[in-house]
Amino acid sequence: MFDQMKQMGAIASLLKNKDKLAEAAARVKRALEDRPVTAESGGGAVRVTIGSEMKVLRIEIAPAVAAGIGAGDDARQQIETLIADATNDAMQLAQQRLKEAIDREATELGFEGFGDQIGGFLR
Repeated sequence: MFDQMKQMGAIASLLKNKDKLAEAAARVKRALEDRPVTAESGGGAVRVTIGSEMKVLRIEIAPAVAAGIGAGDDARQQIETLIADATNDAMQLAQQRLKEAIDREATELGFEGFGDQIGGFLR
């Protein structure tokens, strides 16, 4: 209960200082801008890179996989699954990195564990 009251006081204080909040948001954005995440599936057959804005920046398909694209419906479905798996893994990594960056800033602002509280929004 006292932790919640402490956090409510910190929130009230922070709302009075919007510049401090804007600076924290800018630090989170800068921390993530130059750090895209990459995940792979099929032992590296497909690699997907996600940027800080949770957008796909690049999809890399190994030459052997690309050669199999015209092989038929089964091969195409396998490749689609590999792409979906790699994309989902990369998104999960990007969301985790965002949560960690927000949690660091929140801790500095006096909101211990804030990243855990918003974690549900990042899934």
